[in-house]
Formats: sequence, C-alpha cells, structure tokens
Amino acid sequence: MSDNELDFIELDFNELPFEEMKERSLSFYKIMNRRRTTRHFSNKKVERELIEVAIRTASTAPSGAHLQPWTFVVISNEELKKKIRDASEKEEIETYSNRMPESWSELLKPLGTDYVKEHITDAPWIVVIFRQTKRQRKNLEWGPTYYSQESCGIAIGIFISAIQNMGLVTLTHTPSPMGFLREILNRPKHEHAMLLMPVGYPADDAKVPNLSRKNMSEVIKWME
Repeated sequence: MSDNELDFIELDFNELPFEEMKERSLSFYKIMNRRRTTRHFSNKKVERELIEVAIRTASTAPSGAHLQPWTFVVISNEELKKKIRDASEKEEIETYSNRMPESWSELLKPLGTDYVKEHITDAPWIVVIFRQTKRQRKNLEWGPTYYSQESCGIAIGIFISAIQNMGLVTLTHTPSPMGFLREILNRPKHEHAMLLMPVGYPADDAKVPNLSRKNMSEVIKWME
C-alpha cells in the first residue's frame, strides 16, 4: 500500500509557550500528587455521566495496532455488587490463608489490607476492566490482539488520572484468581479481567496509610 492510499489526517497540535506548558504541567502534577488509594468509600451518588467521561478519556490511550483491546464493565446494581463481593472475598480468604507468599504478605502489613472488601458494596460504581486477547478480523475469523497487556495498562492509568482530576477516588483491586468476574458479568472467553475498581467519593472518615513516594533521584536517571 502506497502512502497515497493511506487514510491519514493532519495532526491536531498547537505549540504552547513554555510558561503555559510549565503552568499546565505543575497544575496537573499538584492534582495527581494528592492522589491516594483509599478503601473507605461513601455511598454518595455519582452521576453516570462522570464515569462515562472518565472511560472516554481512558479510551484515548494508545494501543497496539489501534485495536483498543479493552472493555469497561460498569456496575451500580446492588445485588450484582453483592454477588461480586461475595465471590471476591471467597477468593481472597484463600489467598490470604494459603496462596500468599511471605514475601508479599510482609509488604501488605503496613497497608492494613485483608480479605474483607467492603469497598465493592460501599462505592456507588464498580468498574471492571477486561483485556481482550482476540479480535474478529474482516474475514470474520478470529485473530490475536497485540500488546494488549501494555495497552490496557496505559488505558487504566489514564482512567485513574481522569477520576482524580474530576475530584473522585478509586482503588485498584486485583482479587486473584479473577475468573469469577468473567462468569458473573457474562463476558466472552477471550476477555480477561485485569482490575476491579470502585469509584466514588471517599467516606467522611476515610483513612490512608502514612506513606511517602520515592524521591526523583530514585526514579529518574538522566543521560544527557
């Protein structure tokens, strides 16, 4: 295929003055630097429109061959949330009791986590992100997706940023194994749950671990 046959459009890009770039970047950093993971959610209502905007934003993520291999399943139904919580806690009890290696449990102790997952039923919304490992081709045969793990990871990061930016909180929950989510939510076999994320307002008495982030000398290596 020649360049003339490709369906390309002009890039929508406006160069900004340095001072405006700096102001924007610092403003966004300040918003994101306040982001903390809490397990204490209020049941205060959150408008559906806000969740949709966050998912629209997440779906701007780059993906391998532009396959966008993600499905965001959004749950507010109380009975369904209770069913998911029960199944999640069943797996988590087994994990905390028998599956979890000591090297992992020692890291969780300062976080105060356990098998009780009240955030699933407390938060007004639960968002489960599924990764698609196959896609239907134009000839109707099924083919693999490419870089689906990386693509979905980027989309999830943007989703978390969108939620923080709009003034809500979320939690990345990975009950393991997560096959029960596909069964309960009736998703096809080529979709695999990556994360369960409650979304909402924090409870009035919400607490977070007293942690600090790595300093920049630990995460940046300049090669100038």
